[in-house]
Amino acid sequence: MDTPDGQWASTRTPSSRPASQKSHRSSRSARSQPSSRTTEETPLLAREGRTDRSEGSDEADDVEPEHTPATTSLLRSLSGSSETGPLKPLWKRRWPSILALIILCLVVVIIMLGFLTTEAVQEYAIQAADFHPTKLSLDSLTDTGVRVRVQGLFTMDASKVRKTSVRNIGRLGAWIAREVESEATHVDLYLPEYGTAMVGTARVPGIKVNIRNRHTTHLSFFADLDPGSFDNIRNIANDWLDGRLGQIRIKGKADVPLKSGLIPLGSQSIEESLVFQGHDLPSLPRYDITKFNIREARNGSHGMGADFSILVTNEYPVDFSIPPVSVDVLVDGCVPSDPYIMVGTAATERVHVEPKVDMQVNVTGKVESLPEELTAECPNSLKSPLDSFIGNYMHGEGSTVYIKCCKFPDPETPDWTRALLRDITVPVPFAGRDMGNLIKNFSLDDVHFSFPDLFADPDSPEAQPQISALVKVEVGLPNEMNFPLNVTGIGANADVFYHRKKFGKLHLTRWQAANSTRIEAHGEEGPSLLVEADIKDAPLEILDDDVFSEVVKGIVLGGRPITLDIKAAMDVEVNTPIGKFAVREIPAEGVVPVKPVGHDKGGKGFGALSPRIYNLTIMDTSPTGVTLQALVNFTNPTKYSATVPYFNINILVNDTILGQATAKNVFVHPGNNTNVAVTAVYDPITNSGRAGKFIGKELLSQYISGYNTSLTLQTHNGTIPSQPSLGFALSHLPVTLPTPRLHGPKPPSDGNDPKDPNDDPSNDDDSPHFIRDATMHLISSTAVFTLASPLSTTTLYITNLNATAFYDGNPSGKILYELPFAVPPGLSMTPRLPVDWSLGSVGYEAIKKALGGTLKLSAYADVSVRIGRWNQDIWFRGGAIGANVRL
Repeated sequence: MDTPDGQWASTRTPSSRPASQKSHRSSRSARSQPSSRTTEETPLLAREGRTDRSEGSDEADDVEPEHTPATTSLLRSLSGSSETGPLKPLWKRRWPSILALIILCLVVVIIMLGFLTTEAVQEYAIQAADFHPTKLSLDSLTDTGVRVRVQGLFTMDASKVRKTSVRNIGRLGAWIAREVESEATHVDLYLPEYGTAMVGTARVPGIKVNIRNRHTTHLSFFADLDPGSFDNIRNIANDWLDGRLGQIRIKGKADVPLKSGLIPLGSQSIEESLVFQGHDLPSLPRYDITKFNIREARNGSHGMGADFSILVTNEYPVDFSIPPVSVDVLVDGCVPSDPYIMVGTAATERVHVEPKVDMQVNVTGKVESLPEELTAECPNSLKSPLDSFIGNYMHGEGSTVYIKCCKFPDPETPDWTRALLRDITVPVPFAGRDMGNLIKNFSLDDVHFSFPDLFADPDSPEAQPQISALVKVEVGLPNEMNFPLNVTGIGANADVFYHRKKFGKLHLTRWQAANSTRIEAHGEEGPSLLVEADIKDAPLEILDDDVFSEVVKGIVLGGRPITLDIKAAMDVEVNTPIGKFAVREIPAEGVVPVKPVGHDKGGKGFGALSPRIYNLTIMDTSPTGVTLQALVNFTNPTKYSATVPYFNINILVNDTILGQATAKNVFVHPGNNTNVAVTAVYDPITNSGRAGKFIGKELLSQYISGYNTSLTLQTHNGTIPSQPSLGFALSHLPVTLPTPRLHGPKPPSDGNDPKDPNDDPSNDDDSPHFIRDATMHLISSTAVFTLASPLSTTTLYITNLNATAFYDGNPSGKILYELPFAVPPGLSMTPRLPVDWSLGSVGYEAIKKALGGTLKLSAYADVSVRIGRWNQDIWFRGGAIGANVRL
């Protein structure tokens, strides 16, 4: 036997019947009709037609032999004729010759019959026989199996025989026999590697073929195939589907009666093995899904339906019809050892398979509900089997679905097909589809930042900055999704990029409430789903301090909005016709524009904050510093809000740290923010040593003298204790602001003195006026000053005073007073301070001329002050002090 897909693995066993029972018939005998028996071992198949002439040396087989003189004489003698006289009776005259001729013929026949049964002829038949199937079709299903029609071409090709002696003997025997015919035969099929059980039988009708060299016989016959042990067939099928079948050996046994013409050749007991291995084994056909549509179940049914159109590649010369079939569709569990999980069913209509013609298969699927084990989280994982399957599909990665066979809705389908295909599970590769960027638009509204709490564990989510916002996401839907879909919750792990550099990670580990609205396709735009979610306290993990500093710098100092790129793996909780479940790790990308601080006010940066400080109160003192508390009003120029549980910032002058300011439990909203309590510790010596002491003195002296001074605010590693990296990142952006003015109480005024600054409504001088006025007593050489303390609750003390008064730059008098006196909150009077007049000076003469009136004086002073335990030396330069001159 020879097939296009196999190779011979063993030899056949010749019959033990004696050659004397065989007879021979000339190659010119009348052609007989095929009998009803044949064999699978001997490739002798029934024919519909044949050629009667061969190629090569066998072309002389049909030429009549010429008679030689010797043979002519012998014939004449046997016929009793003579050229010289009358003939004698044959049996009396030539009986020895007749007997010799009969013996010679019998010997020739015996020799030929013996030759036809030799092993050489069998070897020739095996190697020279060539059968090429042209069409294999399934004619019908029978009650016990299938009836197939086999069509092909049978040829004996002597050139394929390796041994010259076997080739010559075989060609001679084929020339003598000319045609060979088999009777109807039963072939038993076995698989030796799977035990001795028979896996099937084939009933092959009688077949007649021309066996002369290079003669071709066109064959067409029907054979009945009946399956054997269903369990063995299923075991083989499962091994093949699981990839454990490296090769398969099929062993056939049959007793084949043969004859040539009217001469029976005896019954041949044939046993052959055919081995398929490697690429010779058949494989599942290639296929391509040309249509895929997911929809709601029809006809009022519950659940969802799916319509598939599959183009299946057919490389085989087969022709048969597949009856309508229904199968179960399953997917993998959490681990390979778990049983498969049934998802739904799929059904096909009747499909006709034509030889080597690709076929279109329409499949209808249905899912009524999802089993619990499909949506439950796997052990040691946040994913369910459904998450893994959908995630692989949406990332373009292949998955596997399992088709469990089979149900046949057509009642005419034989029962044996149900028994044979029962419980066979076929793995089918399910190619993924890279969805690309499903996110069409991504935006954040009503953004609220929450800074970490002071006592948060540095490794906990509470130690990260947190974001609350209204997220709007427009998700592009594949055209295949045509069923109601409502998003009820979202979660995500999102990477945040600036200029393609990742600096943060946004964690949405808890489900965030959401709702969705479907937007139908319009124009070239496909359908989409608008998802809105109210995110609460999502932690933002800072991964790169330097890049984050660039982001903050762009927000604070930039003149135009910056853009942040977000790449997320989103988890979506959806409500569908088959129930509520979660789909995890959907790839999403978006761009979030962020406006800079003060963008709506001309890009002023932090200058748009416009801070104002009032109600300054000293809370505590130390030998080197004071603790103050004040109320601050400022403007938030952004649309973002923030909650600040704890925030500490350094106060610097000329890059020298003089103290820190701290805010606790502050809620910042867009627009004006008032009465924000801030605590500051002024301690230049502790922070910066001798340099801090000197710069601190200069700051206070310039400040009380009315000079324009400024403070620099800069974060540090301890700004947010639980998030040092955030403070470090912000430290690259020091903010310099004018020193806030302190406003003391205004004295009462009748509004009629145009020379009184307090009576001038146009006066908006914010300079501190600690000395409101003075009264000079010429006779007693003393002076009394009215002081306005900027402190609302604390009394400060002047412990030493060394001051000089000037008029138009000329000294008028000098005060040297070393006794401490108190300056209580509000307006107060100093004790009478002794004055050493500069007699004869221009300044003193001006004072005398102003006796009974007033004049404007300036003063330079070195002053020592004390507040609680804190002492500070300062200098004062003041001008335009109104002085009343009295005797």
